[in-house]
Amino acid sequence: MRSRLVLGWMLALSLLLVACTPASSAPTPTLSPTSAVTIAPEPTATVTLPPSPTQALITVTDALGREVIFSQPPQRVVIAGRATALLADAAYLFPEAKEKVAALSRTSQGAEGDFLTLVDPNLGKKIVFETNVGAEQVVAAQPDVVIMKTYMAESLGKPLETLGIPVVYLSLETPEEYQRDLRILGQIFQNPQRAEELVSYFDTQVQNVTQPLQGLLPEQKPRTLLLYYSDRDGQVAFNVAPKAWMQTIMTELAGGRPVWTDIELGSGWTKVNLEQVAAWDADVIAIIAYTANPDEVAARLKADPQWQAMRAVRDGRLYAFPKDFYSWDQPDVRWVLGLRWLAWRLHPEAYPGLDMVKEVRAFFEQLYGMDAKIFDARLLPLLKGDLR
Repeated sequence: MRSRLVLGWMLALSLLLVACTPASSAPTPTLSPTSAVTIAPEPTATVTLPPSPTQALITVTDALGREVIFSQPPQRVVIAGRATALLADAAYLFPEAKEKVAALSRTSQGAEGDFLTLVDPNLGKKIVFETNVGAEQVVAAQPDVVIMKTYMAESLGKPLETLGIPVVYLSLETPEEYQRDLRILGQIFQNPQRAEELVSYFDTQVQNVTQPLQGLLPEQKPRTLLLYYSDRDGQVAFNVAPKAWMQTIMTELAGGRPVWTDIELGSGWTKVNLEQVAAWDADVIAIIAYTANPDEVAARLKADPQWQAMRAVRDGRLYAFPKDFYSWDQPDVRWVLGLRWLAWRLHPEAYPGLDMVKEVRAFFEQLYGMDAKIFDARLLPLLKGDLR
């Protein structure tokens, strides 16, 4: 009896010692602060936890008010669709564009060629689309973001968004939109400081033009007509811009009264006949020509008896609107050059000693870092219009 009792106590003590011995286990893995953790609770489900707070998201609010969110700065930027030249000229105000723009639609507007060849020596190595590029071609360029004009949203933007490609829309149609859209480009290229420098530059240029015109009475503002000349398919036509377009805004900022806003205008260029031009009988007429030489067009009009009867021709105030690769009247970065030129032509007394060629040289040097040799050899010979 006593021996069975002792044996029982010994067995209980043995079981107690086994229960108290710690079980061996593998070391607990450690994660760095930026590690993402994936938990698989069952074979068919995968849950990815959010990135670390150190990986900040980039939120861009574009010209349509849409928020486009990037987990990291875009490295492959594509500029596609119509009016790409105007978008690309703005994008290349940022030095990062040379490296990050991977593809773009054609930017040449005429026989003068492509302005960006003066700015980006590697432009020939980039993918080039036609202006009517389709979504599949854009996707093949492997973009991190596609930049396009707001009016391309339905035809090109939505198909790309459906395929999961981030799209940022820009407008760049008015001075105010230029401020907003330059800041958007600053986010895309991760250079907000450059964006603010550019906004300040354009603001200063406008102030330098408008300040001397302060206090002008309505009757002191010349009645002004900006006419877009075209000879597409051999048919000569004259056109005027909508009220909200840069051409109208530019005329008002330059101290002129746009005479064409008294007719019904469409959403694009409105064709007008010679009788309407004669009826306006503007004090100043500026001829815009995108695909023709504006100097030659203006010379032909001055020699035409019907035009010689008009006030602007009689007074020697029919001018060729300047251009280089692109005309300065459109909402390209050159619009500030066009504004300065037009104000000088409308009110020469307000800008004594102005040298427009000098202004042009300074413009391309400051905005694109263009040196004097390239300017003199490649851009200066293309300058057209009444610059002197």
